[in-house]
Amino acid sequence: MSTDSQQSVQELDVREADGEPFEQIMSALGDIDESEALRLVNSFEPVPLYDVLSKKGYQYDTEQVADEEWHVTIRPE
Repeated sequence: MSTDSQQSVQELDVREADGEPFEQIMSALGDIDESEALRLVNSFEPVPLYDVLSKKGYQYDTEQVADEEWHVTIRPE
């Protein structure tokens, strides 16, 4: 079992996405394996995404790092 410090993290920055980034986020999540995480970079806290992630078996940690920059680290449960 890997620890967070050993976990590979892929980054997806959707701040400049054209339109709704939901499909892009779901596609990126489909590309990671159990030992990886996805760091979503967004300009706002993506609250509607949390329910979807929980229902699909993901856990997440959210951090606001600047006025218009949020990082959501998503990993399989």
